[in-house]
This record gives sequence, structure tokens and C-alpha cells, in this order.
Amino acid sequence: MIDHDRLFKELLTTFFWEFIELFLPEVALYLNRDSIVFLDKEIFTDVTMGERYEADIVAKCQFRGQESYFLIHLEHQAQAQAIFPQRMFRYFSRWYEKHNLPVYPIALFSSSYPLSLVPHNHQVAFPNKVVLQFDYDLIQLNQLNWRDFLQQENPVAAALMAKMKIEPSDRRRVKYECLRLLATLKLNPAKMKLISGFIDTYLKLNAEEAGLLKADIAEMIPETQEVVMEIVTSWMEEGIQQGIQQGIQQGIQQGIQQGLQTIQAIVQRLLLKRLGTIQPELQARISQLSLIQLEELAEAVLDFSSEADLVAWLERISA
Repeated sequence: MIDHDRLFKELLTTFFWEFIELFLPEVALYLNRDSIVFLDKEIFTDVTMGERYEADIVAKCQFRGQESYFLIHLEHQAQAQAIFPQRMFRYFSRWYEKHNLPVYPIALFSSSYPLSLVPHNHQVAFPNKVVLQFDYDLIQLNQLNWRDFLQQENPVAAALMAKMKIEPSDRRRVKYECLRLLATLKLNPAKMKLISGFIDTYLKLNAEEAGLLKADIAEMIPETQEVVMEIVTSWMEEGIQQGIQQGIQQGIQQGIQQGLQTIQAIVQRLLLKRLGTIQPELQARISQLSLIQLEELAEAVLDFSSEADLVAWLERISA
């Protein structure tokens, strides 16, 4: 299973400034880049809904050229949720109360559905008065066109293009552009692996698309092609390793299951030889025993003289 929250949180914390610079350039103008400090996670309990929530990313930032600070709350949402705007407001109010600092709220919506724009505000109003109007910046990836980010020399653009609005016929082209952009950024190996892994997780090609992509890469300029081929080769190696690990795990599980079935059959034959017959319900209980319990039963059966001894033994281990 893909841990979407972990992948996005790792991307967004590693490239937090680049995210702000890409999607909120007006905020980047007054944010002191060197001041960014991520605050420890905090669990909020919703007493009305009986649920616990954990804010994704909260950063303490300094206004450029000033002594004052503010918070940026960046929340990743992988699926539509009716109460999400209320949850964003609760986060806002609790961080504001706790730190007594202005809070700039941002939501990054990465789900493919709905295709319509999701809400980005929470309002409390009466017929004669609006008591509360809470708005947050919404970055809804399936509303963004990947073509608008082709010239952005930004690692977040290289990663998130894979989750933007993509026509099926454009999938190969988008992956090509993600790789091309990534190759030009000259990141360190760890950051390169983070971005490339993100791209491959969210934009997997079928065999035909992969073959055409390989031909596209062959047409790149040599310097870019070399970097891209290293990335693609690492994907292949990781895929092979994952396949080997899965095969080993499956083999181990199959071996354990086969061994368990063999021991069950041996114990059943010992019991039949010792007691003559065994009631179906007792056979069913024996089939639920663990490997260790079966080994113990194989030793105990030598002391059985009747079915009652078997029943007593089963009762004892289940007590």
C-alpha cells in the first residue's frame, strides 16, 4: 500500500521553500527563507466527531526585514472530505491560540476526483450577519495543466506534474518532461531519488508507453540523457529488488503453509491410529492449531487412550 501522506510530507518538507516559491510567489516575497523552522506535530481531538487529527506541516517563519513571525500551515488532502474546510479552520484556530501568531493556511488537494473545484472556505452566517468568513489557499492539482509548469526550474514542479490534469494520451509526454526537468536541476543524489521516486509512484506507464518513452529518451541531448537513464535504471533495479523480495516473502509463506499442512496430516494419522475415529468438530479444532501446538499434540497423542483425552487436551490449551 502506498503511504500517500508520508510521500507528500517528505516532498513538501524537503522542498518547502520551493513549494512556496512555485505556488505562492507573493508569500515568498515577504518570507525570510533562512528563518523556516518546522514545528513538532500535534494531535487535535475533535470531541464532536470523536476523531483525532494531526496537522501535516506547520512552519514558523519570519517576515523578511522584520522581527515578527508567522506560521504557515500546509495540509495535504488525498481525497475529498465534506468536513475538510471545518477541519482547516479548527487547525487554524488552535495554532493561532497556542502560538499567538498569524497563521497562513494552505491546502494541497492531490486526488483525481472530484473534477470540479473543491471548497476552500468555511463560513458561519446568520440571515442578518456573517460571523465568520475563513478562507485558505487551495492548490488542487487536478485543476492544474501540466503544460503550464514545463519551464519552471523547480523540483516541486518536476514532482507534482505527475499528479496534475493529464489526458491519457499525454501520460508518456508528462513523464518525459518530469524527467527532463529533473535532470536539469542538478540536485544531490538523495533529493534526486526523492523526486524520481515520487514521479514513478504516481505516473506508472504501461509496457507500450514505457517503450515509447525509452525511444524519446534516446533523442535527448547526451548530458540530459545520461542523467535520465541513471534515473530509469534505478527504477528498474528497485523494481527487480521489490519483485525478488515479494517472491521471497511469498515463497516463505507458501513453505510455512505447506509445512503446517504436512504436520496437520501427520498428527491426524497419529490420532486415527491411536483413537480409531475423530469427530468432525474435533478435526476442525485441530486444523486451527499453530505449528507449536501441533508439535505438542504429536507428543501428547502417545498418552491418549480415548477421544476424551483429546478433548481434555484441546480444552486445556484453549483455556
